[in-house]
Amino acid sequence: MLSTLRNPTFRHLFAAQIVALVGTGLATVALGLLAWQLAGDNAGAVLGTALAIKMVAYVTLAPVAAAVAERLPRRAFLVALDLVRAAVIAFLPFVDQVWQVYVLIFFLQAASAGFTPAFQAVIPDVLKDADDYTHALSLLRLAEDLEQLASPMLAAALLTVVSFPVLFLGTVAGFIASALLVVTARLPARAKAEPGHFWADVTKGIRIYIRTPRLRGLMVMEAAVAAAGAMVYVNTVVLAQARLGLGEEAVALAFAGFGAGSMLAAFLLPRILNRLEDRSVMIGGAALMVAGVALVPLVGSLPALIALWVVIGFGFSLTQTPIGRIINRSAREADRGAVFAAQFALSHACWLVTYPLAGWIGAGAGLSTAAVTLAMIGTAGLAAVWHLWPANDESVLPHDHPDLPPGHPHLVEHGEHHTHVVVIDDLHRRWPKAA
Repeated sequence: MLSTLRNPTFRHLFAAQIVALVGTGLATVALGLLAWQLAGDNAGAVLGTALAIKMVAYVTLAPVAAAVAERLPRRAFLVALDLVRAAVIAFLPFVDQVWQVYVLIFFLQAASAGFTPAFQAVIPDVLKDADDYTHALSLLRLAEDLEQLASPMLAAALLTVVSFPVLFLGTVAGFIASALLVVTARLPARAKAEPGHFWADVTKGIRIYIRTPRLRGLMVMEAAVAAAGAMVYVNTVVLAQARLGLGEEAVALAFAGFGAGSMLAAFLLPRILNRLEDRSVMIGGAALMVAGVALVPLVGSLPALIALWVVIGFGFSLTQTPIGRIINRSAREADRGAVFAAQFALSHACWLVTYPLAGWIGAGAGLSTAAVTLAMIGTAGLAAVWHLWPANDESVLPHDHPDLPPGHPHLVEHGEHHTHVVVIDDLHRRWPKAA
């Protein structure tokens, strides 16, 4: 897995991702403390609103940002968004009104909605070999999981010697360091796309997504994952402190179990994906998550909770890490950024629904009811995946083009009835019926 770091461009991008993640983790802790300073007992409502603003920005702006990115040099685009994020965070220590937090969070997440899909689309251009790309995805997944464990500990250590606004400075430093690392990376040029209308480019990724069977299956799988994952992210603190009567340390240990399960799966995935198809691995991971959430009503101790969260975390990584491979198979190089943005927007739309659902049902009807309801939603999603994502998921498909005139260059090159790798593009606007 570490062999991918021999590639200097990926090494710089991976380092940029790490410093940005650490900075983001520090900001998460500092934002919670800022909310408490501004709103006191209403801090939870402030953070909940900020989370909703984040999701809305992700869902609505990622496709727009992808269309903008196609018209700009990719290095300049990534660096500019890192600097925007640094500038926004630099203002947070000086706010004294809750509405100011909301405005800054919107601009911060708008920049992230552009940066993340564009960054994801660069990696397969840097690492052309499929095995190298798989190893890179696992490394990036490990980095995200380690950040969730390391950043709170780093923040706790810093807070023993500095006040919480200083944590924002660490975030600013992280984004500036990320920008410098991107500047020094030798990014491959973006593949040339046919010039098109801006709003057509905004919707391009979504159109490719909904017309590709495996991507339709992936979209429904993300709904199942979000249903199960929301139980973990929203209700862990309630499970540990209200149901089990434990302290804050138990909450941290439960989340650590989730992170450990996810890291273990990311470490094992390159070998697993050498033996099994992406579809089988991802469906298996989602099934683990759904089954784990269904067992939540039986949890009666901290060790049981941690063990269950390890299983759910393992399943989470099995479903999320191979996504880049699926998108890589399903789009032309010139369209990858748009499809990554569509994935980013659609997956966060699922979380935007399941986050409040997990909280409302848990608060109104109890944690067991919430767990069973979310597990049922996840099960329905898995059943839909089986239907939408065919098991014989071939990329090379026989088809013809009755819509093209005789003598069209595509027909001259391939013949009237032909077979080749199919992705949705201007010449293939519908998935071949032969599939």
